[in-house]
Amino acid sequence: MKADLDRWMQESQIDVIFVVGAAQHNPAMVYFTGRVHVSQAEFIKVVGKEPILYYASAMEREEAAKSGLLTQSVDIYQPRRLLEEAKGDAILARALRYQRMLQDSGIQKGRIAIYGMSEVGLAYSVFSKLCQLMPEIEIVSEAEHSVLGQVRLTKDKHEIQQIQRMGEITTEVVGLTADFLSAQKVRNGVLIKQNDEPLRIGEVKRQINLWLAERGAENPHGTVFAMGRDAAIPHSAGDDQMILEVGKTIVFDIFPCQEQGGYYYDFTRTWCLGYAPDDVQKLYEDVRTVYQTVVKALQVNGQCSSYQKLACDLFEGLGHPTIQSNPSTEEGYVHSLGHGVGLQIHERPWFGANATEQDILSVGSVFTIEPGLYYPNQNMGVRLEDTYTVKDDGSIQPLVEFPFDLVLPLKHS
Repeated sequence: MKADLDRWMQESQIDVIFVVGAAQHNPAMVYFTGRVHVSQAEFIKVVGKEPILYYASAMEREEAAKSGLLTQSVDIYQPRRLLEEAKGDAILARALRYQRMLQDSGIQKGRIAIYGMSEVGLAYSVFSKLCQLMPEIEIVSEAEHSVLGQVRLTKDKHEIQQIQRMGEITTEVVGLTADFLSAQKVRNGVLIKQNDEPLRIGEVKRQINLWLAERGAENPHGTVFAMGRDAAIPHSAGDDQMILEVGKTIVFDIFPCQEQGGYYYDFTRTWCLGYAPDDVQKLYEDVRTVYQTVVKALQVNGQCSSYQKLACDLFEGLGHPTIQSNPSTEEGYVHSLGHGVGLQIHERPWFGANATEQDILSVGSVFTIEPGLYYPNQNMGVRLEDTYTVKDDGSIQPLVEFPFDLVLPLKHS
């Protein structure tokens, strides 16, 4: 949690956290600022000190103030004078400004962890120049097992409330989608709209985006709404031109976030319109069995990787191939059991091959459980997913509940 930031900085020997970019759709920045309309900023946190947010445009000073942070305009460093000092070299001018920011924060040397979203060439050039200007600093470009990754592994109550609210919006939209599909007419096994044209997947996705937008949510990564063989390719988004048919598996994986790139929610159901063939029903029952067994086994401080092993063991016991026995398998159980959810749709804790001993189900963890089975040659795939949290009392609960019905009845079939 954010309250642990100084401790983790000290344990990781990080003297400064330096974040660049906008305060929208920029997880590291939004983590500190919240969702405020600041289009370009620098955030500097020195271990043991209060952070400061430097905003680039005076027009955004009041938006920056909404962050609740100590704020300052970059104009105090007279950017035009810095550009003259750099003889017109804009890269050097920015590096000079960063040097002065750090010096004003009491930093002449030390380890600086950089985060944020910026054009990669620009960021590389500026920080390279900064290292030339300040030879006693070390730039630490951390990856997924970073200080911020560790801090964000658990969420405080306010963060969990925001994710839960996104879950309520998400499942409301899923319910609207189910009602929309159920209300369509059927002709020769195909869903038909009121204008007698067949209903296509792309139209369903556009309706989903509209419902989300009406509820203050965004869908920046799109929606997985994949039918038949596409449902058997785990991250196939689905063919927008495909006509919806009865009796085929539809994997509906929806992962929207708050407006301006805030907290995400992740959720999946598998549906069949009208009826489910026997082989699909059996596949669904196997996934549901593994889902239920894994959820019952979850415990506070449990090692995430152990639940991935459990899922593989269970699926193999039911006769399905898994990546545990064959890492390159393209059928059966082919992915990890889950992942953390927060300001990124995929974040720690990890359950799969990239999990470490630190990836545990701590109080405040928010994570998915999403077992699935995929058989492309049989044109069917099934996945079930909910987002869970570990509560203060150590209990593990879904943030939002939603029915597990496989078959969506069609009112006009």
